[in-house]
Amino acid sequence: MGEMPVDPYNWIEETLNTIHRADWYRQVKTINSVPGATVILEGQEVINFASNDYLGLAGDERLIAAAVNATKVWGTGSTGSRLLSGNRELHRELEKAIASWKKTEDALIFSSGYLANLGAIAAITGKRDLILSDRYNHSSLKNGAILSGATVIEYQHGNLAELTTKLEQERSKYRRCLILTDSVFSMDGDLCNLPVLLALAEQFSCMLLVDEAHATGVLGETGAGCVEHFHCTGKKLIQIGTLSKALGSLGGYVAGDRALIDLLRNRAPTWIYTTALSPADAAAALTAIQIIHQEPERRSHLWENVEVFKNAISNQLPNFQLLPSQSPILCLQLPNPAAALELGQHLKNSGIFAPAIRPPTVPTSRLRFSLMATHTSQQIQQLVSALKTHWQFLPIA
Repeated sequence: MGEMPVDPYNWIEETLNTIHRADWYRQVKTINSVPGATVILEGQEVINFASNDYLGLAGDERLIAAAVNATKVWGTGSTGSRLLSGNRELHRELEKAIASWKKTEDALIFSSGYLANLGAIAAITGKRDLILSDRYNHSSLKNGAILSGATVIEYQHGNLAELTTKLEQERSKYRRCLILTDSVFSMDGDLCNLPVLLALAEQFSCMLLVDEAHATGVLGETGAGCVEHFHCTGKKLIQIGTLSKALGSLGGYVAGDRALIDLLRNRAPTWIYTTALSPADAAAALTAIQIIHQEPERRSHLWENVEVFKNAISNQLPNFQLLPSQSPILCLQLPNPAAALELGQHLKNSGIFAPAIRPPTVPTSRLRFSLMATHTSQQIQQLVSALKTHWQFLPIA
């Protein structure tokens, strides 16, 4: 017999060591409180600038009550897929509420936004098709494209001239073509140019899928998202989003034409073969949509806070530039992962929680600040003051 092979799991430790050396290592931070503008992080009370709970609804008593009541009525779990034992009237109520809000013919809820993207993309494209994807798209969009088996071509972030060239060169070689984009890019805060993307989709006979995860509840006159923000409501496209950010719950959705939604019920593997959303999550999301309609001042206050923060940075830290953003996601670019980690720790010591975002998640290291409607102007000023105190860790223009 030949020489025995080495332990086939040795590579795992070696890879972890490489991750550590690059300052890319990640570990969880435990929050021991109800979500909100302030939380208890590993035993310390901190102002929370790390949350996607843009409207402050995840800890709202009305969502909690709705979830508790739904659990009492329908139990803790749905016990099966929607096509087997998992379907509840509550699921359909939520889908109708989303479709009404987005002004689409129908909607379908998934157990997460990630699953919605994977399932939808895999259901509408295949090996004979082409997918063109913004380079900064969320992981779920990228992996959905891979799962579909289609040919995938990325274009430089937001570069619609390059996208146009690729369409001119490649579109005619494929049966169907799908353009994929986030509407709000989650690690930068900027928006896609939806009107131009829609025009290109029409010109080259492409489907267009936009992920409204960070826009739902935040952008648009009623909070319906970037599609509403750009006055594109009613246009032919596929809208995907999440219930776990501004809606304060868990789950995802696809909104679009009735035929599309019917196809997904029959073809989307991540809907067909997974347990339905829990009654508690569905009830909380439905209540959040009702509150968003009833209390538009939440969204107004959120945008006021965004302006307060931008103005404070401009006036008090004029040498420091935030990345361009048209959303409540505001990022301060840093020279390397170590600097991001160090500044993040200094802020934590000052009672502020803001995550360091590093490669490979993003191409350049940064601190990412998420503003919430429930932040006070005093809390925002505390953040700016802490940044001023630790200015030596920031890149100076």
